[in-house]
Amino acid sequence: MSEDESDTGLRDRQTTGEDRVRMVARQLSEPRTANWIAAEADWSHGPTRRVLERLVEDGILHRDDAGTHATYYPDYRRQAMQESMRLRDGDHTVEELTDRLAEMKARIRAWQAEFDVESPNHLRGTIADDALDTDEEDRRREIAGEWDHLQRRIEIVGFAVREWDFLAPTTEPAGADRNGISGTCPQ
Repeated sequence: MSEDESDTGLRDRQTTGEDRVRMVARQLSEPRTANWIAAEADWSHGPTRRVLERLVEDGILHRDDAGTHATYYPDYRRQAMQESMRLRDGDHTVEELTDRLAEMKARIRAWQAEFDVESPNHLRGTIADDALDTDEEDRRREIAGEWDHLQRRIEIVGFAVREWDFLAPTTEPAGADRNGISGTCPQ
């Protein structure tokens, strides 16, 4: 399929360059340079950097100048809170999310038992074993990545379950309590 026939890229969705930069930046799972983000968004470096700096000013992204090139990464707490609210507002019940939590934890326990390790990095360390063939090394690397992902998901889904009531969408107007009385305090 030629590029003209493809409708799946960000560029083909009739978005502006700024929209694409924002989409890429919000989906980052690790710090990335402005050049990397610009390439993913298919936009030039200068405008990409300006959008990224606005996102930093707005508190949506963080900038790290410690390395040879500045990197940008999202506020992972904000992402976790937004994902928890999406889970709460979605089609799932608290029971379904609790079941999903149990499934994820069972999967991790199975890997711990199978490989006799306690963490994804411990599993990665077993790749140094000379007795492993390339396919097994690749399998362990893939499982370690999935394990990392599941640990993050467990934290988010666990938070959504624990804070189910708190995360409920509000139906009351701001400043009103349940009795319809204004939320202002008497002096």
